[in-house]
Formats: sequence, structure tokens, C-alpha cells
Amino acid sequence: MAWIEQLQSANWFQMTGCLLGAYALGCFATGYYLVRLRTGRDIRDIQSGSTGARNVGRLLGWSGFALTVFGDFAKGGLAVAIARQWTHAPRLAALAMLAVVAGHIWPAQLRFRGGKGVATSLGALLFLDFRLALVFAGFFLAGLVVARRSVLPALFAFAGLPFAALWFAYDRPTVALIALLAAVVGFAHRKNFSEEIVLLLPRRAAGTESPKL
Repeated sequence: MAWIEQLQSANWFQMTGCLLGAYALGCFATGYYLVRLRTGRDIRDIQSGSTGARNVGRLLGWSGFALTVFGDFAKGGLAVAIARQWTHAPRLAALAMLAVVAGHIWPAQLRFRGGKGVATSLGALLFLDFRLALVFAGFFLAGLVVARRSVLPALFAFAGLPFAALWFAYDRPTVALIALLAAVVGFAHRKNFSEEIVLLLPRRAAGTESPKL
């Protein structure tokens, strides 16, 4: 039980610091505060209810979209970069990656209603291992060409990350953390997933639809 032995010898102060610090950083909901600053409104009451860039862009346009992407991406990268510099342990950096994304999706100060975690995950992946970010980009672009929609290719790319981590010879606990990240992001997109599946289904033949009541 090498994993148990490593946990017993781990620096619990560093592990706790990575978890709490990264989660707190993730709680800084860029889109929420940007919309509050510019309009005084709560972005969670608009359209999809997400604090993410797509929803912010609906209200503030491309500038709001770009600023939100940058802020969410930066906090993911910063959380992992700090964890790597502080601990010099890839496994704890992966733990920080999971924690910052969890903070973005479920920010405590916003009653656990945040974004979907894609931009934050990408920033974290880039600083964890740029090869994983490149694999994500490859899977996403391939899926985008086939589906011509964004959510399904992104979830497909996240699902491929644990296999890429195995290919790059990561240890099993780190692969499990990356798989958990993919599951968390997938859970956050469960509604979008269902909507895009419906949109990809062939349209019913004319005259076969049920009459509207």
C-alpha cells in the first residue's frame, strides 16, 4: 500500500494549505464580480445562471467574455503554480488543481453557485503539465470538427485526460485526481450535456411531431 505509506509521511500542513488556499482562490468568481461592478446585477439571475464567461458575454459582450476567461484561467494556473513552488510535489499540485476548480464551481460566499470550471481547469492543467493541456486541445478540436458544438467536445477532451496521464506515466493517485477533475467538470455541465445531445439528434420528420397543447 504505497499510497497509504506516502500519505502517512506526507506534510499535512502543506496538503491542507494546498486544499484550502486553492479552494479560496477558486472562490473568486471573476464573472460575478465583473458584472456586479459594471451593472450592479447578479449574473446568476441571468440566462444560464452561471458565473462563467459564456453567460457573462451575453450581458457584457466580448470584453466581459475575455476578461472572465482571463481571470478564471489565471486563478487556475496561479493555484497550481503556487502549489508546485511551495511543495515541489506534482501530486499536491494536482490536488490544488481539483480544489481551485471546486472553488470555482461551488464558491462558499456565493452559496455554492458558481461557474462550470472549464477555463479554470485549463489554466491549472497548463501549469500542472503543458502536455495535458495540449492533449485537451487536440481532443477538443477533433470533437469540435465532428460535433460543431462546444460542450460535448470539451467533455470528451476532459474524459481523455486520465488516459493521457497514464500514457505520460503519472502515478495512479495523480491519475485518479485528474479523473476526478473530469468527473467534476462533467457534473457541472450535466444540463448542457443533455441539451446538446438533444440538438444533435436527427430532427423528426415533418408531420410526426406531437401537437402542442
